[in-house]
This record gives sequence, structure tokens and C-alpha cells, in this order.
Amino acid sequence: MKKVIRIHRLDNVAVATEDIPAGAALEIEGVLLAAAQDIPAGHKVALRPIRAGEDIVKYGFPIGRAARDIGAGAWVHTHNAASNLEGLREYAYRPVACPDRSEPPARFMGYARPDGSVGVRNEIWIIPTVGCVNGVAEAIEELANAERPAGVSRVCACTHPYGCSQLGGDLLMTRKALCGLIRHPNAAGALVLGLGCENNQIDGLKETLGAYDPARVRFLVCQQAEDEIAEGLGIVRALMERASRCVRTPTPASKLVVGLKCGGSDGFSGITANPLLGAFTEKLVAQGGSALLTEVPEMFGAETILMNRCVNEDVFGKTVSLINGFKGYFMRYGEKIDENPSPGNREGGITTLEEKSLGCIQKGGRAPVVDVLAYGDPVRAAGLSLLQAPGNDLVSSAALAVSGAQIVLFTTGRGTPFGCPVPTLKIATQSGLAARKPGWIDFNAGSLLEGASMEDEAEALFRLTLSVASGETEPKSERLSKRNLAIFKDGVTL
Repeated sequence: MKKVIRIHRLDNVAVATEDIPAGAALEIEGVLLAAAQDIPAGHKVALRPIRAGEDIVKYGFPIGRAARDIGAGAWVHTHNAASNLEGLREYAYRPVACPDRSEPPARFMGYARPDGSVGVRNEIWIIPTVGCVNGVAEAIEELANAERPAGVSRVCACTHPYGCSQLGGDLLMTRKALCGLIRHPNAAGALVLGLGCENNQIDGLKETLGAYDPARVRFLVCQQAEDEIAEGLGIVRALMERASRCVRTPTPASKLVVGLKCGGSDGFSGITANPLLGAFTEKLVAQGGSALLTEVPEMFGAETILMNRCVNEDVFGKTVSLINGFKGYFMRYGEKIDENPSPGNREGGITTLEEKSLGCIQKGGRAPVVDVLAYGDPVRAAGLSLLQAPGNDLVSSAALAVSGAQIVLFTTGRGTPFGCPVPTLKIATQSGLAARKPGWIDFNAGSLLEGASMEDEAEALFRLTLSVASGETEPKSERLSKRNLAIFKDGVTL
């Protein structure tokens, strides 16, 4: 394995694949350099002198500028680099051709639902309207799982702290999130559990929900029940009995909706795991399936690449609104739009938000962008859609599930054990992490640094995802997760 990797021919920095001591000789495409100082694995080294104010280029695009003169062989990071990001921008639509590919038809074993959707799990979800009844939901969950019949995957309480003292658009976001879970095909049945005095009244939630199947969705107001746990358990028993009659049937991969997420990134994320998800996405879209890309702040600095892949000017305009709207959200609260949110990202070698963004959007591969979804909106079109949600791991992963993702693929260079309301596969960016945390990691993209081909690894990840969808494989996080629900919040709490 090479000590350093130059990703694109235009780059003036390369990425260290291992810890490099000061003075070590480096050969990059026939050019000899000496490391001017210690350079940690995943971090950048200057390939030539970079003057103060000059762009630092990685992936073939600027990831910021030199804050001072940087010598050849020097470590490039937060001490000598700065972001180029600023306020709102005007954009022009310059469409580019996206590759058109075909794939042999693939199938998985899924649960066909009456509304035409397909689940990859056959669960019963208990969904509180308000955090005050979380304990009741968890008590029902425990009792129901103790008597769960064959054929029902599990009973899950999707607890959260919201639903009371919320107003306006903030309350609507909570309602949209809960309704997305109520409609979710991984749930064969749902018990919606209210308290009775909260802002998020069940009648208001039903207005947001619209039409529903009363045999599949049941409601209980705890203040109106003499014994809410006993009554709730009785409802869940009926839902489980109905769900136990559901069976898996062969289903085309076009019915899959997969959420794409990265978190705890490092300098290898944009070299291994995220491009691997991009290759996966291209395969899924070629099957007629759907992929959801979110983490809007982690599109800043790379947004024009997505905009120019929009299928038409309408989708382009929605993408402009998505980006500038999220920048406006930052600015309303006096926050810098160039803020890279995680200290772990910096420790892993990511210097600027542009650098993280250029790595992040690779999860979408080169697929055309077919739609843009507001937070809580259900997926509407096959192909790659952009979804409004922040970069926060728990909030954005839950947002993917709320919009209909049956599975989330989550790349990480740092490692994390969390799960979200749907099966969440963790893909490591490098082999060291995969070896160190086998209880967290489901797939090792570090093999790409060791000679494995992208085509072979993408096929292996695609087959693993089909296995998870068929219930043959359980992601590590599914064994750990309690399905706590993180909802995007932007408003006043009374």
C-alpha cells in the first residue's frame, strides 16, 4: 500500500495512508518529497509549495485556501488552512450527463403491504405523541416482546422527548416525523400512544397523517384509560396476531429505499467508504430503486456538483432552495456556515467543511438527482433524492427512516454503535477500525486501500444489503438499538 494517495490529477495535496514521521521520504507519481513534520494517517501533505490565499485542492476541487505559506511536504490542516465558504450564493444550472447503466434484475424477500410499499422487517411500533408517555411505551414493549408470536420481528417503542410545549412549524415537524413512522412499511402495525393534555393531540396528528388503515394503526390516550399498560398491551396483542400472518415474498430490488449517511468521518471517508456507497447507489438506481442523500450542511462547498446532476430546472431550483434555506437557518442563529461540526472529523484528518462535503456527496455516486424532499416528506420518485435534514447522526438517520428508507447504510471512520428506527449497516473506512470494533462494523471498505476493486466491493455490499432486506442478516446495531427517535427541532419550546 502506498504511503500517500493523490486522489485527482489536479490535487496539490495527498492523503497519508499511515502515520508518517518527519523526514520520511515520500514518492508520489514519480516526485520525491520529504515529510516536513509528522503527518497522521488520513491527513494531508502538500505536494508542492502553496502560497497564502491559494486554493488547496483535493478531489479536483478547492477544499479551502492556505491561511499562510505552506511548503512542499508540509502537513496541511486547521493550523494553516481556512474555509472559502461564505453566505448565500446565486447558482446557474449547467446540466451534466449522468451515466446510464443497467444491472441484472435482483430480488429480496420482503413483506408486501396493502398500500404497495414493502417492508424488510415485520415489526410492531409503539409511537408516543409526547415524551411524557415514553415509560408506558417501554413497559408495553417489554411485556409484548415476552409473548411475541413467531413471524413478528420485534416490538419497538420509538421514544422521543417532544410533542408538548411545541408550536407552529416546530410542532408540524414532530407530527410529520411521527406520521412517517406510522406509515413505515417495516412496521406491520403501530400503536400511537398519547397522554391527553399535550400540544401534539392525536386529533391534530391524524390531520397530518391523513387516510390510514384502522386495522394496522391504533390509538390510545393514556389519561382516558383506567390501566393504560394493560389496554396498550391488548392492542399490541391484536396487532401482533395480524402481523403474524404476514409472510415474506420475492420482491424486486426496485422496491428498496436506502438511506445514505456518514458520521465520525476521517481522511479515508472520501477515498473508500463514501465512493463505495456511490457505486452501490448507482447499482440500486439501475435496478429502479431509490436512494436518499441528506446532511445538507455537508453539501456546502460541493452543492454545484449535485445541482448540475439535477434532471431538470425544477429540481435544480428546489436544490438551490434546499442549500440556501439551510444556510439561512445557520445565519438566523448567528452561526458560521463553514463550521465543521465534529472534533472527531478534524482528528481524523478533515480540515474544512468543503473537504467533508466533497467526500460526503460521493455517497450518491454519479446518479442523477430526481427530487428534493422537505423534512418528513415521503419519497416520491425512484432514483436519488436529496432530503432536508442536518448532519447530526441521530437526527439525519431518523429523517431517512421517516421519509421511507427501509435500511440505512452508514459510513464511519471513527466508529459508532448507534442505530435508528430501521436496520443500519456500518461501513468502516479503514481496516484498523473494522478489526478494532467488530461488534459495531458490518462491512470493511478499507479493503479498497489494500487492492480490492470497487466493482467487487460494491457488488458485495449490494448483496449484503439484499441479505439484510431479506431478514437473513442482522446488522450489529440492530442488536444494540432501542429505537430512540431524534426529531429535527427548530422553534420555541414553551
